[in-house]
Amino acid sequence: MYKALALQLNCQTVNACNSREESERLMLQSINRIESQISASINVVGRDTMLVVVPEHFLSGFPINETIVEWRDKAALEIDGRVYEALSAMVQRLQIYFSGNVYEQDPHFPDLYFQTSFIMGPNGNVLLRYRRLNAMYTPTPHDVWAYYLEAYGYDAVFPVVKTNIGTLACIASEEILYPEVARCLAMRGAEVFLHSTSEIGSPMLTQKNIAKLARATENLSYLVSANSGGVSGVSIPANSTDGGSKIVDYSGLVLAEAGYGESLVANADIDLNALRAVRQRPAVGNLLARQRFELYAESYAKHSFYPPNTLLAEPVDRTHFVKTQQSVIDKLKKEVF
Repeated sequence: MYKALALQLNCQTVNACNSREESERLMLQSINRIESQISASINVVGRDTMLVVVPEHFLSGFPINETIVEWRDKAALEIDGRVYEALSAMVQRLQIYFSGNVYEQDPHFPDLYFQTSFIMGPNGNVLLRYRRLNAMYTPTPHDVWAYYLEAYGYDAVFPVVKTNIGTLACIASEEILYPEVARCLAMRGAEVFLHSTSEIGSPMLTQKNIAKLARATENLSYLVSANSGGVSGVSIPANSTDGGSKIVDYSGLVLAEAGYGESLVANADIDLNALRAVRQRPAVGNLLARQRFELYAESYAKHSFYPPNTLLAEPVDRTHFVKTQQSVIDKLKKEVF
C-alpha cells in the first residue's frame, strides 16, 4: 500500500511567448515551482507518497490561435531536450513516480507534434509514453496511422508498465469519455489509470466525472485524476478549468477529491492487494473477468466512423479538423443517425 497524489496545479501558459527560448524558460520556472509544491505536499501527506500525477499540458497550456507548426515550434518538447532533463532531475531528487501530460515533438513526424502523457520512475527515466488518440484540434497517431504503426508498432499505441507500485497506464484528458481506451489498457494489465486533465470545474456532475467513476468500475482499476487549478497567461477566465481532482477506487468509490484552486487534497491510499484479490475472485462483480470481447469484435471491424491517415500530407490549419468531422457527420446521417 502507498499513497497517490493528484496534485491540482495552476497552469502557466506559454501562448504569449514570442520564441522557443522564452517558452522553455517559462517552463523551467514552472518546474522549479512544481518541485517545491510536490516536496511540501509530500511533507504534509506522508513520505509513503510514491505516485504524483499532475494536470494536462501543465507546462504550456494549450494552443488557441497557433497553427500546428507554430505550436510545435513554440511549445512541443524535444524528447531529449532540456525541459525533459529538468523534469528527470526533479523526479530523481523527489524519488517518486511522476506522471504528466505535454505536447511533444517526434523525429518520425517532424512536421507535427503529439500530445503525450508520460510516466517517469524514481531514477528519472521515462517508463512510458502514451500519445493521445482522440483529439479535436491536435494531431494524433490515428491521423498518420499507417506511418505511426510502421514506426512504432501496435503495442506502442496502448502502453502499460509494470512497476513496484502496480501496473500503470495513462489516459489523456477527454479520452476518459472513450471507454475503449481504458479497456484496451486494462486488457494489457493496467491496475492504476493516471489521468492528466484540464477540464471544466463545476459543482454539477459533469460528463467527465461520470466517466471517471465508470472507467474505474468497469475495469476494476484505480484512477488518479489530476485537473488544473486554473490557468494563467491567456484571456480565458482563469478558473474555467479548475477543481475536482480525485482518486477513485476499483469499485467506483471516490476516495478523495479537491475543491478549487491549487490543492494537495486529492490524495489517498492505493491498496494493490485488495484490488488484486477482487480481480481474482469469481463473482458477479468481477466485471473484467466476465468480458466477452468476441461479441463486439466483428462490429468494430465492420464499421469505420472517423477516418485514419488524414494528416499524411502537408500540415493543415485547424479548419481541417472541423471539416473532417463534418464529413463524418454527413456520412453517419445517411448510414446510422
